[in-house]
Amino acid sequence: MESKEESMKAASEEVSRQFKSLIDADAIESIKQYQNLILGRLQDSNAVLSHFNDYSEQCYAAVSGEIAKNARLMKSMKSDLDYIFQKLRSMKTRLSSAYPDAFSDDSVSNIVDQRPDLEIPQ
Repeated sequence: MESKEESMKAASEEVSRQFKSLIDADAIESIKQYQNLILGRLQDSNAVLSHFNDYSEQCYAAVSGEIAKNARLMKSMKSDLDYIFQKLRSMKTRLSSAYPDAFSDDSVSNIVDQRPDLEIPQ
């Protein structure tokens, strides 16, 4: 059993020696230097990105409340404007039926609201 282990060890050492003879030591050292250079750059980039993420998180925390408040205000304004336009359309319809000569035929037939819906993604 020991002779088998010794022969395996000797064979692995021989394979290792032959691989070492195939590769130039200077090339390996050059590859290691490039790897260390790339590692340093990646670590620097990682540090910069971490700092940017922290800064972005702080900025978002500072403005998120105001953004939410403004979003609620805009939704309220939209519902108010929708109500106003609905009332205007109904008034125009009543006026056009009471005074048919006051509006041209084009304006009465084109009562459909043509404002873009801002809630639908385009």
